[in-house]
Amino acid sequence: MLFLTNLILITTMKLFKKILLSATVFGVMASGTAQAANKIVIDGSTTVGPIAKAFADYFTKTTGVQVTVSESGSGNGAKSLINKTCDIATMSRPMKDKELDAARSKGVNPVEHIVALDGLCIVVHPSNRVNALTKAQIRGIYMGRYTNWSEVGGPNSAIVMIQRESNSGTADSFKELVMGKENPISKRAETQSSNGAIKSRVASTPAAISYIGLGFVDASVKAVLVDGVEADVKTVKNNTYPIHRPLFMYTNGEPTGAVKQFIDLPKTAQGKSIITETGFVNYY
Repeated sequence: MLFLTNLILITTMKLFKKILLSATVFGVMASGTAQAANKIVIDGSTTVGPIAKAFADYFTKTTGVQVTVSESGSGNGAKSLINKTCDIATMSRPMKDKELDAARSKGVNPVEHIVALDGLCIVVHPSNRVNALTKAQIRGIYMGRYTNWSEVGGPNSAIVMIQRESNSGTADSFKELVMGKENPISKRAETQSSNGAIKSRVASTPAAISYIGLGFVDASVKAVLVDGVEADVKTVKNNTYPIHRPLFMYTNGEPTGAVKQFIDLPKTAQGKSIITETGFVNYY
């Protein structure tokens, strides 16, 4: 009888340990799942970067969900989404056909979300007396047809052309909206890696010209009129400023949960306020 009692006791203890171990493992798994669900990873455009970062700060404060934002360029944002290393790719241009094909070959379904609108501003040093250029003149400068500011109404000084790197969505937008497919940019053009780097270079170089997003323009540079139109909220919104574009976020499939909540921010009053504060133009 005593033997039977001890056997039952040992068996019961073993069973209890198994239950306890299972509960512990489940708890760890549940905790890991919760941590994964409690984080959003964003990568891509330096132009969309200020919006994404401001959204991230607000979203983390109000929801507790951690949001990390990297600015490796629109092309790298697309690659991150394709490789499933980010939840949201920020891009200052639409995804290219080859990127969409690469995504689908890996089982990724990119879904486009317009976040805001932007005017691609042509900027010069504040001391430059040139206040306006036509698209044809800008194209001519970047093709190397005009090499001195005096040829377009400016001082007798050699033009310093600055462009973005090839992975930039802003570079693609400039080529599409200003240069056209048949007009290559001169090899004399200097390359910078971000909107911020371009702004700093132009601000410190009296003979420089380049292009940056509307939200990056401040008193350190001067945005010239393009075809007689100033880039501002009104002209970007009504499409009268000739170098305007949408800004995007891409997700793998239709977003759900926290990612959907984040993606929907531009449609909310707080999201619209953030977009305005960052210097860009509301789409919704």
